[in-house]
Amino acid sequence: MVLAAPASGSGKTTVATGLIGALRRNGHAVAPFKVGPDYIDPGYHAVAAGRPGRNLDPVLVGSDRIGPLFRHGATGCDLAVVEGVMGLFDGRIDGGEHLDRSGTAAAVGSTAQVAALLGAPVVLVVDARGHSQSLAALLHGFATYDPAVRLAGVILNRVGSDRHEQVLRAACARVGLPVLGAVPRLAELVVPSRHLGLIPAVEHGGAAVAAVATMTELVARHVDLTAVAALAMPVVAGPAWDPVAEVGGSTGAAVGRPVVAIAGGPAFTFGYAEHRELLRAAGAEVVTVDPLREQLPDQVAGLVLPGGFPEAHAAQLAANRRLRGQVAELAERGLPVHAECAGLLYLARTLDAHPMCGVVDADAVFGEQLTLGYRDAVALTDSVLWPAGARVTGHEFHRTRLTEPGGRAWGWSIGTRRSTEGFVRGRTHASYLHTHPAGNPAAVREFTRAAASYAGFGS
Repeated sequence: MVLAAPASGSGKTTVATGLIGALRRNGHAVAPFKVGPDYIDPGYHAVAAGRPGRNLDPVLVGSDRIGPLFRHGATGCDLAVVEGVMGLFDGRIDGGEHLDRSGTAAAVGSTAQVAALLGAPVVLVVDARGHSQSLAALLHGFATYDPAVRLAGVILNRVGSDRHEQVLRAACARVGLPVLGAVPRLAELVVPSRHLGLIPAVEHGGAAVAAVATMTELVARHVDLTAVAALAMPVVAGPAWDPVAEVGGSTGAAVGRPVVAIAGGPAFTFGYAEHRELLRAAGAEVVTVDPLREQLPDQVAGLVLPGGFPEAHAAQLAANRRLRGQVAELAERGLPVHAECAGLLYLARTLDAHPMCGVVDADAVFGEQLTLGYRDAVALTDSVLWPAGARVTGHEFHRTRLTEPGGRAWGWSIGTRRSTEGFVRGRTHASYLHTHPAGNPAAVREFTRAAASYAGFGS
């Protein structure tokens, strides 16, 4: 089932996370998903589900991969909960509308598009504050706007009183939509946030686990779990996504598997589960390294530095001088390095005056301006990942800026404005652009091939 909302800020993440946890507590194996490029919500989903949270983003991976990726992530589960993004019909603003195979004219990347592609029923989470009888008109609009999207029920969130609940239930009944739950307002249920949204569950540690437990208990007490589970539709038939088929099999030689280190821990929390799966399928041995306190393994042959919040941990990153020296030395010697956003900042000379690795000739500073949006980019330079001229769709999401933007990695246009950014230096590719590996399997294959070559395994 898909959990959506009329607008952002309706409490989808609280309800979705609590629902995942409550269904799991009732004995279900629940596969958690998030529509769009969000990296933070899936972390809370993972805590609740006890398995990786995954993303379904038609913009980054293409609509044809949504079904296969869903089936891959849902393997071994009897229920799947898909949390939507923004409002139900909100998607890529500059992408217009897109008539997909399901027949829905939905904004590209919207929750409605994903629900239609999966043939899944939609449960609308409504922030009840300020609503009364007029809720019926809002629900009527959402239920009839797109006939390819089936609105199956409503969860009322942040309900003020018993009387308020009665009025809202009557409004839902007027348009024939069942109320699956009424969740009261709870001032004490606050998950800390910062400049890019919620603080990732990995950083929030035990407090995140406690918050998920509270969400679980809240939903279990106020939502009819049996009724929600009964709404779930069977998975649309078709093949599951296969990482081995995507990369064409192992690129390494039979003599060994190149070791690829992926930065993790509190400073590097943005990533996709499919990235590790593709690297392994391509022949790599994948290890996780926390740059706040660890060093690279002796036999490292490739380094992935994903997104995250290094600006919140700059002092501790700077204090790990040994690792910063390792990264600088190995990059100079030709170690393949793939750095996105947080990884780019870590490779800079400094981050808010704290010394970083110095692989990239630029300094990074935190600012107030948010850079956010999808980008249709073209590779400007041959790199360890993409040949010059390759076209990808990625996503920017940051409040930092560089004193020198580079401009060798990517070029794109926003309206009439042309932009270039990122660095390609030897076998290092570093930029602000987040890409989804499942949408770019050839890049993962080429990176693993370069790692195998660096390790002396051939290709």
